[in-house]
Amino acid sequence: MPEKPLLTINNLTVEFDSDEGVVHAVNDVSFDIALGEAVGLVGESGCGKSVTCMSIPRLVPSPPGRTVSGQILFNGQDMVDMPVEQLRKVRGAEIGVIFQEPMTALSPLHRVGEQLREAIRLHRNLSTAEEETLAVEWLKRVGIAGPERCMRAFPFELSGGMRQRVMIAMALILEPKLVIADEPTTALDVTIQAQILDLLHNVTADNAHPRSLLLVTHDLGVIWEMCTRVIFM
Repeated sequence: MPEKPLLTINNLTVEFDSDEGVVHAVNDVSFDIALGEAVGLVGESGCGKSVTCMSIPRLVPSPPGRTVSGQILFNGQDMVDMPVEQLRKVRGAEIGVIFQEPMTALSPLHRVGEQLREAIRLHRNLSTAEEETLAVEWLKRVGIAGPERCMRAFPFELSGGMRQRVMIAMALILEPKLVIADEPTTALDVTIQAQILDLLHNVTADNAHPRSLLLVTHDLGVIWEMCTRVIFM
């Protein structure tokens, strides 16, 4: 482990307000991830895996959620106290998130191409033609046949596997240093699961552009194949 890991979480505690009182979702969690390392995060349902992951780019809804204590250092920067404007620059560009269900992350009202171009536009100063070229290139990289046709489609017109590939492309299109994948294959059949995991392995194991992977899954076989280290919660 290098002297300065890419990500360091120290004593993170997150709570939620509910009608029945305060829910302690994450309690005193600490771990490191090095650049280029693939780390698995496992544990029983409700133990706080997803909340831990969403706390890193500060995507936990507040209210009702709140970080009570702890420190999240990404590239030496404290994400907990980071100003919102700076945080927006980090999300997407340096930290990419692949959510468990793509239909909750993709807008049903906008075509795939519009959403990919918007992700680029927020962080890169490119022409419309350059945005289009980059979006098509990444749809090809995640294994979508006919990427130009996919660019014109709405998410609900695509299969579950195709939507998941679009979301992976969106998470990786800016080549972030950290990729957070929260059970990315839960809703997919076995064949598509294998394709998605192989794709994730290939894009995160690129030596030319080293990335770290934080993978949440219940499948210890996937952990064995994908990860160099595992964290149990």
